[in-house]
Amino acid sequence: MLVNVRETIRTTLAHRGFRKYFANTAWLFAEQVLRIFAGLLVGVYVARYLGPEKFGLYSYALAFVALFASVAKLGLDGIVVRDLVNTPEKRDQYMGTAFWIKLVGAILAAIVITVVVVMTENDYTTKLYIGIIASGLIFQSFEVVDFYFQSRVLSKYVSICKISQLLLSSLLKLYFVSVNADLFWFVLVSVIDQASLAAALAYAYSKQKHDVFYTKFDKGVARELLISAKPLIISGIMVSVYSSIDRVIIKEMLGVREVGLYVAATGLVSALYFVPMLIANSLFPAILNAKQQSEEIYNKRMALLYKYILPFGLLVCLAVTFFAAPIINLLYGENYSDSSMVLQIYIWNFLLICFSAIFGKWLLAENQQHVSPLLTFIGMVLNVISNLVLIPLFAVRGAALAAVLSQLLTFILTFVIHKHLSKHLLDMLKTWGFKG
Repeated sequence: MLVNVRETIRTTLAHRGFRKYFANTAWLFAEQVLRIFAGLLVGVYVARYLGPEKFGLYSYALAFVALFASVAKLGLDGIVVRDLVNTPEKRDQYMGTAFWIKLVGAILAAIVITVVVVMTENDYTTKLYIGIIASGLIFQSFEVVDFYFQSRVLSKYVSICKISQLLLSSLLKLYFVSVNADLFWFVLVSVIDQASLAAALAYAYSKQKHDVFYTKFDKGVARELLISAKPLIISGIMVSVYSSIDRVIIKEMLGVREVGLYVAATGLVSALYFVPMLIANSLFPAILNAKQQSEEIYNKRMALLYKYILPFGLLVCLAVTFFAAPIINLLYGENYSDSSMVLQIYIWNFLLICFSAIFGKWLLAENQQHVSPLLTFIGMVLNVISNLVLIPLFAVRGAALAAVLSQLLTFILTFVIHKHLSKHLLDMLKTWGFKG
């Protein structure tokens, strides 16, 4: 039996398709890990240099633009990749059409941002920073090159482009810190990030020796793409609001300094999210295989996931809650001491993310992914309401509390609305020793 296992492993490793997909995944994983760690380390260094007020202003400008960024993307990402895989002979039509659609979307987003920001009571400097960051949306049209490489399982080239862009961005930020540069230059880096990535993607595509795609535009393809993308556009808008509205509300109610304190703490927690996501993504094929074998094996594997990931999440939450003050002081310094209270509350979102990572895969395995848009919508509404209610009561800590409560209430309401999902909740509780 051992010989058979070894032979199976040897055959699998020698298979050309396996090597291709494994290499593709390895490049994507390496790029993500580098982005998380470089972003965290350089981000902390920059935040410490800028101080809570300037860092808060920078974070607010980014969040303001992020509210409208989904308009520039137009939900085309997965759809274009799908169509390039299914009809590779129409490569130039799909890429060229998607390029121009995304360019028009970026221009529309920039116009909307300009109109909205003019109507706000922000000072000239804040409006200028928002305008600078918004101008970078135009370069997102070159994401169609990324879609092409994804369709050909050649993400190595995209990862190299993104790693190069990450290196340039990090070096520029470190240089600006070393010369005591003004906040303006750090804001400018956000545009350089977009432009340099676009240039790198364009160069990588030119090395493929294909025809120039941006001269192609097909009205029929454009109509087809936009119709397919309509649900994803709506979903993208909800995600943008859900992920950015808290920083905007904090600024309007409390000021930019509190935004800096909030982002300093939440950024640390967000950096941890890749752990449960990576585990869930890695084990998802095993879950699907178990479902094909038998329901009993499938349920056992799901239970094991909860049994190990949730206690891990709980342990992380308890440790960070206890050591929040020294963690913030070590990384950010005394100017961010108030961030420790935010971290003590917001870290509990990590436990909910641990549950969400597994629950999301369960929804896919059970073909219940139609629940996800409802989850996003409920979460968005609850997040906005919670922030508006809790921030006046508890200041910046209220925003952290709103994030945790809205996530928790979203799951509770989802199980109440979709009663057929309650069985999964009971299975999860059983892994903690509860008897249903």
